[in-house]
Amino acid sequence: MHPELFKLPFVYLTVKSYGLMMVIGFLCAISLIRRLSRNITPDPQMITNAALYSLIAGVVGARIFYVIHYFDKFKGDLLSVFAIWKGGLEVLGGLFLAVSVILAYLYYHKLPIRRYLDILGIALVLALAFGRIGCFCNGCCYGKPSNVPWAVRFPYASIPYLSQIYPNVGRDRFEPQLKLPNDFSIYHNSQSGIPPQDLKPFDSLTAEQKEQVTKGPYRCLPVHPTQLYSSALAFLGSFLLYLFWRRAQNAQFAGKNKPLIKPGSTFALMFILYGIARFFLEFLRDDNPFETAGWILYKGGTVSQTISIYMVIFGIILMAVFAKMKPDAIPPLKPKPAK
Repeated sequence: MHPELFKLPFVYLTVKSYGLMMVIGFLCAISLIRRLSRNITPDPQMITNAALYSLIAGVVGARIFYVIHYFDKFKGDLLSVFAIWKGGLEVLGGLFLAVSVILAYLYYHKLPIRRYLDILGIALVLALAFGRIGCFCNGCCYGKPSNVPWAVRFPYASIPYLSQIYPNVGRDRFEPQLKLPNDFSIYHNSQSGIPPQDLKPFDSLTAEQKEQVTKGPYRCLPVHPTQLYSSALAFLGSFLLYLFWRRAQNAQFAGKNKPLIKPGSTFALMFILYGIARFFLEFLRDDNPFETAGWILYKGGTVSQTISIYMVIFGIILMAVFAKMKPDAIPPLKPKPAK
């Protein structure tokens, strides 16, 4: 786990691993979109512009969704809503706003929306694969304690570690998974557990305590590396979407008119694949609270599981709608400059 990769000299700013992986994922997605859309893009710069707008919208949407979901954390300090560098983004919120912005951009410029959405779906899932690696480095989106051979232990005072030494009423866990003695508190007098702000920094621990939290009985319990599961599934999903898109492209060029090869089908399939994968991954994650709100479809599950169900339903509806529509026209391409 390396949430901070290195510090920039003179300016005292740190390069966050999560942010870096998001940038890498974004650049890979842009490169893939430009490559796959070269036969339908009148001006390649338009793709770059759309991607930049979607990146900004994705970050804003992910932050808004996180703030709404965990609004109690921001009560009394609303300015902290804007402190994105401290962490707190939810992928689903970013996905919805980014797609909305791209739709508006494509519509405004009268581009073939469904054809671009197909390519966008492949690229979004690819970017997600890199983003989840950033989650692993950051320690967020962690999994449940497990004894599988590939389970990982996060360091002292990391996000998963803190989740284990405190109760979590939101997940019906009223006792800590790992009971830490009170001498790990700054004040040594906590009677009902150690408040998070009172937990000693690692550098303040004694040599014996450092041994206890790194190799002894108070080290982090091994957990499922759900971030890496998500990343692997995203890489696989992006590849499957690409194969599906290629199959549809070949069939269209051959003059076939089957429902599942219509423009937009790949984008619809993205919602179905991601929704199914995320629904089942939530059973292994240990970060999201259980939800009981009236709009929750899966009682006793998390809000992400309900949203995943909605995503699958939405993907199936999109697939059916696009199957009934005529293929959208490709705009005339700019002639290549003579050599």
